[in-house]
Amino acid sequence: MNEPVNKLARIVDNLSKLPAGMDMAAISFAVGKLVKFAGTSGVEFVTLTSSTVHVRVRNRKKVQNHIGSVHAAAMALLAETATGIVVGMNVPDDRIPVIKTLKVDYLKRAKGDMEAIATLTPEDIERIRTTEKGDIVVPVKVTDDEGKEPIACEMTWAWVPKRR
Repeated sequence: MNEPVNKLARIVDNLSKLPAGMDMAAISFAVGKLVKFAGTSGVEFVTLTSSTVHVRVRNRKKVQNHIGSVHAAAMALLAETATGIVVGMNVPDDRIPVIKTLKVDYLKRAKGDMEAIATLTPEDIERIRTTEKGDIVVPVKVTDDEGKEPIACEMTWAWVPKRR
């Protein structure tokens, strides 16, 4: 990762220096403390850079629906977390990221654990870092244990100057 642009990126940069395995566990714990719902749901970080966020939620009782698969809200949380953190890694400290649109189409029943990968291009990152106010649709792919995509998501994030 390049020079961290904000507090979140600096925290991630410091925790990434821990031994392999401990680094992502520490990042998952830290983000879970900051984003309470992600912590309650047990969202785990697999990889985290300024351009890619890969998160997972295991199919455990606390996130299951009435048929034993990962609940629809937990799947949406996974996509929202991945997209929000990848944007959050790039928004300078004098701005704040906010979700603008969250659209989720449920296509089929999910099997097992769920994973989400959100990505930004170098051009996206440059725009987020240099534009005072704006928005972006963040690509995210959500898959289950079979590698299938039970949901299709469109997440639009905005960033605005912090109020003084």
